[in-house]
Amino acid sequence: MLTAPASQLQPGELTLSPEESHHARVRRLAPGTTVHLVDGQGGRALAEIEGPRGPALRVRVLSVRHEPRPCPQVTLVQALIKGDRAMAAVEMACEAGVDRIIPWQAERSVVRWRGPRAEQSLAKWRSAVVSAGKQSRRSWFPDVEPVRTSAQLAQVLAGADLALVLDAGAAMRLSAMSLPERGSIVLVVGPEGGLSPGEIDTFVRAGAITTRLGSPILRAGTAGVAALAVVMANSGRWD
Repeated sequence: MLTAPASQLQPGELTLSPEESHHARVRRLAPGTTVHLVDGQGGRALAEIEGPRGPALRVRVLSVRHEPRPCPQVTLVQALIKGDRAMAAVEMACEAGVDRIIPWQAERSVVRWRGPRAEQSLAKWRSAVVSAGKQSRRSWFPDVEPVRTSAQLAQVLAGADLALVLDAGAAMRLSAMSLPERGSIVLVVGPEGGLSPGEIDTFVRAGAITTRLGSPILRAGTAGVAALAVVMANSGRWD
């Protein structure tokens, strides 16, 4: 699967970006090969490799269709964690079908996104979801929003149809909850040290419900995808 801008995804001739052309060459896609193109915004096309155009590759788009956004819309709020674990969490969330990812600067996050580092890290997360979206053959790629503070996150939770906060001490198991098949679900995953009492209080006052996965206790980098699997299955997204 390759990507193309939404504005260019229409029947006719199309020149792939240098990056996508490189990917096609690495995969040894010869002229006449049929490929799938997506724009990450619901557009999906069937195309045929025609040949080189300078450093890029030319394809002919044969057919185009648009897939509606899936329901419910699911957001993962991922507390900042260290390097490779963070990237793995983002990639797995995308593969699981998440629609939006919000980095969260939690009180107990060891990692801090400030200044240029915040911009660089956000760019890496966004690049990761494109790669994972292509790998999992998605038509819609997740939006990755700028990092939020706890106060800013409370506003996000207040606007959700259902806001869930993973907390190992919660009484209710996520797998036992009734989840909506429409609207928006926001799922909050804390850092390795867990959420502070103040954060839990802030989020509950914003309308969130605390819930737990059960035993064993997962690390911050894997809790998100495990919880997403439950949400996607129980809300009908994985039908």
